[in-house]
Amino acid sequence: QKTHLKSVCLQYQLYRLLNSHCFCLLKNGMGLIIFFLCAYVPKTEAGHCKWAEVLKDLERIKTSKDIDVSLYTANADEDDECQELVMRCFFLETEVIIQECRIRNCSKTQDVWNIWKNGNESFDKNKLTSTKSEKCKECEEYEEKNFTEFVQNFVKVIQRDCK
Repeated sequence: QKTHLKSVCLQYQLYRLLNSHCFCLLKNGMGLIIFFLCAYVPKTEAGHCKWAEVLKDLERIKTSKDIDVSLYTANADEDDECQELVMRCFFLETEVIIQECRIRNCSKTQDVWNIWKNGNESFDKNKLTSTKSEKCKECEEYEEKNFTEFVQNFVKVIQRDCK
């Protein structure tokens, strides 16, 4: 009960603090501006690159010795209008890595799974927002490369998309 009482006291103190300072600021125009800026700025900082988690996981798996596959690897310097299709190709190929890891019981299976999961969540419910151009290749049209080259190109494509 002491913990609960301390919690109630703390909540009451926070309530009084907010009432005395924050609501006074909201009564004038400058206070409103500061409030909206404070509410907006963290969202823009955190949302800078939607692929940040994928990049972290790619860094974890790039030196894996137990992943030995050849994968269709898009070029990092593909045309801008093909960028979304290129990203989708990389994420499709992570499914191949997942299957390989299941067979071989790779040490990085969870990291690969996270890449696939986070990547698919970043796409708008699997609908393409760009139309396919004549310039854009299908995934299978790209050259097959080893795992190390695949990850290097994947990182470059994400970094390009995050700029």
